[in-house]
Amino acid sequence: MRTRDLVPALPREAWTLLAGTWLSALGTGLTLPFLLVYLHQVRGLELEAAALAVSTLAVAGLVGNPLGGWLADRLGPRNAIAAGLVIAATGAFAVAAVREPWHAFAAAAVVGLGAAIVWPAQDALLATVVRPEQRSSAFAVHHALLNLGFGVGGLVAAALVQESSPETFELVYVLDGVSFLAFVPILLLTPALRGKREPATQTAGFRQVLRDRLFLRVWALTALLVAVGYAQYHAAFPAYATRPGGLPLDHLGVALAVNTFVVAAVQLFTLRAMRGRRRTRGLALVAVAFSLAWVVTLAAGQLGGGATALVVFSLAMALLALGETLVPPTLPPLVNELATEELRGRYNGVSTLAWTTGFIVGPAVAGLVLAVGEPEALFLGLSACCAVVAVGALRLERRLPASVNLVPALASE
Repeated sequence: MRTRDLVPALPREAWTLLAGTWLSALGTGLTLPFLLVYLHQVRGLELEAAALAVSTLAVAGLVGNPLGGWLADRLGPRNAIAAGLVIAATGAFAVAAVREPWHAFAAAAVVGLGAAIVWPAQDALLATVVRPEQRSSAFAVHHALLNLGFGVGGLVAAALVQESSPETFELVYVLDGVSFLAFVPILLLTPALRGKREPATQTAGFRQVLRDRLFLRVWALTALLVAVGYAQYHAAFPAYATRPGGLPLDHLGVALAVNTFVVAAVQLFTLRAMRGRRRTRGLALVAVAFSLAWVVTLAAGQLGGGATALVVFSLAMALLALGETLVPPTLPPLVNELATEELRGRYNGVSTLAWTTGFIVGPAVAGLVLAVGEPEALFLGLSACCAVVAVGALRLERRLPASVNLVPALASE
């Protein structure tokens, strides 16, 4: 199969936006995996304080996600993205200058707020600059480029940072801030990225979004899926794989890298396989893949470490990645098909709030269960919750119009 048969045909302005997205993801990849290490081991914060500061990134999304959606509708998504990027860059520069615990909390809150504003506005703009039948393709490419940026950034940072040299950590946070700012002129100097903005009526707003029962069903399924799936990649999985699973940290890094590699390698193949199929079926398959991943993880933890355990843990991360690649052609396009033009930003703002909620709740629950020494119950519970999502997706299918639920076939592009 030729590469051009896999890469979807998208408008030039979409590729411009996606290129800027990759650039900012590269900067995030430089820093995000090392934030806890930097705050605790380099700046000397107590581990508990450093962990709470890291969690502030997600908590800031509770404000930033709806704010970003509101700004996208009021000012246009391009202007909202630019504002979020400047705020995130300010926070990244502030992280480089952390010396006291309150510095860390303030800087992390600013970074998190900026990133949370960018996310829904960016989704709204991407959905606007492509035709409706191209949305699944656009979001799939977006997801692949995000993972590529995170992966490349992480590799570059691993080669640069040294625990004994605070200056190397300061450098990557400065580069992170620069990567955010470099995206701004791409936005502002590309006229086609102004997007289409319909003025909202006096009665339109978040209330109208929250009265959309179909959207609320999608929101609930998303929040649960993130809490029991994505969030556990950074929470339950590493904690269980290293202890009691017996993986040393370098082997854990290999298993986690398998996830990123599979996402980047398989995303466009998954997009092609989803064409002409129902988005709710894809969402159900996501839940099935996540459920299998946690069952395999539980099995791997009984192997006592070593090469065999590494292979099985890596298999679990590959299954998780396969599920992840089914999300971009399904959930973000589904949200934007349900959205009205005048409220597209708000719909995306509330939708991304489901992700933020899942990333806050998921690790908290995992931490509580693991703290009482019940890892088997945790992973069986995660697997069962994934099954609930699969059933919920199939039930949702009965209520969605075919025009909203169907991923367009290749011929439509």
